[in-house]
Amino acid sequence: MGAFDKAKDKAEQLVGKGKERVGRETDNQEMEDAGKRDQLSGEAKEAGHDLRDKAAGAVKDARETLRGDDR
Repeated sequence: MGAFDKAKDKAEQLVGKGKERVGRETDNQEMEDAGKRDQLSGEAKEAGHDLRDKAAGAVKDARETLRGDDR
């Protein structure tokens, strides 16, 4: 995963935590729920990026093995 993607995912999670806290403190259920959604969205994106990177690494390793690269 690129550093930019990782930062965006983490930022989305942090914004969500902030919204959730503000919503809870102001008794605004709608904002609290929006914060929870933002956190889940950021976590899901992060997991997706991690899976994509693991798959890309596995493909690279398989190619190197098939080519006989010892890198």
